[in-house]
Amino acid sequence: MDPSPATPRPLPKALAVLRLLGDALRTPSASVEPLFARAGKRWQRRAPYAVTLVFVVVLLPVTVTTLTEEYRLGGGWAGVLAIAQTAPLVLAVTRPLQAWWIVFAADVGGGLLLRSAEGVAERPWPWTPTVIVGYLVLMICLGLREPRRTLLAVWLVTGSAGAFFEVVSEPGRGLGGSSSGTQVLMTVLSAAFLVVAAALRERGEAQRALAEQETISEGERARRTLLEERTRIARELHDVVAHHMSVITVQADSAPYRIEGLPPGAREEFATIAASARESLTEMRRLLAVLRSDGADGERAPQPGLDRVQQLVEATVRAGVPAELSMQAGLGPVPPAVDLSAYRIVQEALANVVRHAAGARTTVSVFARDGLLTVLIVNGPAAGRSSLVETAGTGHGLVGMRERVRLTGGTLDTGPLPDGGFRVAARLPLTEPLAESATTKDAP
Repeated sequence: MDPSPATPRPLPKALAVLRLLGDALRTPSASVEPLFARAGKRWQRRAPYAVTLVFVVVLLPVTVTTLTEEYRLGGGWAGVLAIAQTAPLVLAVTRPLQAWWIVFAADVGGGLLLRSAEGVAERPWPWTPTVIVGYLVLMICLGLREPRRTLLAVWLVTGSAGAFFEVVSEPGRGLGGSSSGTQVLMTVLSAAFLVVAAALRERGEAQRALAEQETISEGERARRTLLEERTRIARELHDVVAHHMSVITVQADSAPYRIEGLPPGAREEFATIAASARESLTEMRRLLAVLRSDGADGERAPQPGLDRVQQLVEATVRAGVPAELSMQAGLGPVPPAVDLSAYRIVQEALANVVRHAAGARTTVSVFARDGLLTVLIVNGPAAGRSSLVETAGTGHGLVGMRERVRLTGGTLDTGPLPDGGFRVAARLPLTEPLAESATTKDAP
């Protein structure tokens, strides 16, 4: 009968612990950016390099002197050991775990090398004073960068090395007749420095996370306020303006049937009013869709452009303003933002003529030259009385023109003419909008 396959024996706990320690010590840092790399000031970002360099410059000659004079170690061995124990401190600014591996190996090797040195009998062993100082600086760098698991592994390995030296030490060797003094000092201080540095790092991370969360919350509050304001404006437009425009449309459409004996001219005028009111309602609905949307879905609807300027001029003529349009043939490709802005400028300028200069002869010119689209609206003095409801302007129309021109990176000239008329001249670049470089100008 074949024997049953042997059941794998569980990994001993000691080996499992060693494997966990090895995994923790092999874990790379989350980033290799230097310590304090996110500090606001330049000197703060360079401070870690300066501090570690000062420690290297001070500890290196002191270590060589201590090893040669007090421990009576050969000059060559003293120099190599001193460099290995101190120089990696500069590396600890960016890669503290890799620097720890080098320094720890050098410290352990130095302890073994000093075990048989002539001057070690009454000197601290296995950790010399310079080793302790350099190691504690390294603990600070580790605590400011590495996660808790790695810091615990470093401390356990440090304590294990101390226990190893305690086993191999000889009576009467080291501080106080044994190696216990320096080992306890190294273990306790390294733990304290690791805990303090890790606490500082976690506190800084918590503060950064809190600041980021506050920024996000502030942005969400601003966005919510904007949406609420847009909703309020949309509600007012729908409940007030759109309602009155609907009433005007209905009254204009029904006037020929309600009023007997209307002449053909009056019927045509009512039809024009109804058509303008319906077009305004269409624009109002599109605007309401934009205001009530969270994103830019409302902007996907077709936008008016230069191809509809002729309709604006015809509507102005029907309103009693003798207007003419001169548009260059073959303008070429016009950016969508410029196309829409040109249409809105013409629309606002003609509306101002109808409101404030009734009957004034008006000329609309659109042409392209030297990479610029020029939109020029010039009207003469008013030939009749302006509408009573528009005796005083708010200035919002010109402000809107300037904002549109600024967004496209163009210029705007507006101002009265010597004969009592008014001029609006916009020059818009036939390239991508340059919102930040735009300038506007009002003629005196």
